[in-house]
Amino acid sequence: MTRATRRSSRTTVDVVLLDPAWAKALPGAERLVRKAARAATNNRKRSLTIALADDRRVRALNARDRRKDKPTNVLSYPSGERDFLGDVVLARQTVWREAKSQGKTLADHLTHLVVHGTLHLMGYDHETSEADAERMEALERRILAKLGIADPY
Repeated sequence: MTRATRRSSRTTVDVVLLDPAWAKALPGAERLVRKAARAATNNRKRSLTIALADDRRVRALNARDRRKDKPTNVLSYPSGERDFLGDVVLARQTVWREAKSQGKTLADHLTHLVVHGTLHLMGYDHETSEADAERMEALERRILAKLGIADPY
């Protein structure tokens, strides 16, 4: 298999930096989110977009799409397509605040949230039933363990 062939069979992750403070506070954030998303998809041939945004932008999206007028850590927008999974949007200030209050590194918390958001794009849900939540959390734990990250729950 040629190098070009291997590359084309990987998950393609486009990262959109909507808040430059991400890059300043966490150098390598773009590489980190690509790695996390690829781990969540088991690096199957898929594509998705991850937007690194701020609380203001995520609050507006959350109000518009979920009728919750407050920022949240991560939003997922599944495409409904097989190859393009959809979009994941993360709110910088909320993610940072949570990492600090939970005693986690920003890198580990961001990785967890990217895995979580990517699993939502793949159809996993934790809000419909306790059994679904347990399945999703167990999968998150396995993926994060492979990335060397402790159980976030």
